[in-house]
Amino acid sequence: MLDFNVIQKDLYSRARLGTLKTSHGSFNTPVFMPVGTQATVKTMTPEEVYNTGGRIILGNTYHLYLRPGHDLIQDAGGLHNFMNWHGPILTDSGGFQVFSLGPLRTITEDGVTFRSHLDGSEHFFSPEKAMEIQMSLGSDIAMAFDECSPYPCSWEEASDAVKRTTRWAARCKECHNRQDQSVFGIIQGGVYNELREKSINDLLDINFPGYGIGGLSVGEPKDLMYSVLEYTTPRLPADRPRYLMGVGSPDCIFEAVSRGVDMFDCVLPTRMARNGSVFTSEGKLVIRNARYARDFKPLDENCNCYACTNYSRAYIRHLIKANEILGIRLTTIHNLHFMARLMHNIRQAIREGTFLKFKENFLERFFYKT
Repeated sequence: MLDFNVIQKDLYSRARLGTLKTSHGSFNTPVFMPVGTQATVKTMTPEEVYNTGGRIILGNTYHLYLRPGHDLIQDAGGLHNFMNWHGPILTDSGGFQVFSLGPLRTITEDGVTFRSHLDGSEHFFSPEKAMEIQMSLGSDIAMAFDECSPYPCSWEEASDAVKRTTRWAARCKECHNRQDQSVFGIIQGGVYNELREKSINDLLDINFPGYGIGGLSVGEPKDLMYSVLEYTTPRLPADRPRYLMGVGSPDCIFEAVSRGVDMFDCVLPTRMARNGSVFTSEGKLVIRNARYARDFKPLDENCNCYACTNYSRAYIRHLIKANEILGIRLTTIHNLHFMARLMHNIRQAIREGTFLKFKENFLERFFYKT
């Protein structure tokens, strides 16, 4: 049910323009996916997400399993009906969330036993359980259950995680039987190129319709992430979508697109918005700061989103300082619009053969600091 086509390749980098068709519609790549952790993109209605330019969103298997439960969502007609989003949805496997629980989880060959961060209750995720949950949710793209290596970790630890990820990926493929849902494998290997290559070769033998690149943006320096991508992406099949998991800062997106990545997700734009910060064409703006108390310009004078068209920095700052919900709704609308427009402009630059120049010009103006 998934059809991916590369329409055009950049002449001076590995950037590429594509289309990806799913059971619930198509979208263009490279694409940024807003994160709807608990069946909602925080503070937004589905219509508002769509109006900002969002065309595919991400749901979180771990959180939706804990509440309200995948059986309830299945009874509601699946995740699309439950949250009233009728475009494509990608669900992660829950692997990253489970492994981030640290001492609250125990890994065996069968799967992972963990305690809920909500109430301490004990649960068990196996590859089969992760597929069962995602099939019940009915997402268009499901992710195989993997073991995410932390940073730093030893070669031996990363190697063990690669081997287990491969065995679990085969089990995911074996038990998955929902015809209108595609499953992506996840490349692991930490920062070790030889392990990344082994993970790729092993997963290519299983033959997934798309591949996630996992285990990055977990604390390693950005230059090291770019180096791993430089090695990894040319070894992935050119006719399958490549998804860099958990990455969403504009500088990282540019670097990853230039290395051939097609899909991204991250909570950064919505989390920043809730903390009173926004992306602009000139960099990050902390609207909570006192300097904007009497600033009657829009958040970004180069933006035509609903927030920038109708409201001033001073007003939005007032709302946030007063803890009015509208404040973080407006900053979220702006940040999601910013990300969608950025991806649109990246695609346009690839189409016109000006991607590297656009990248250079954008990053010269954009002084985003992590």
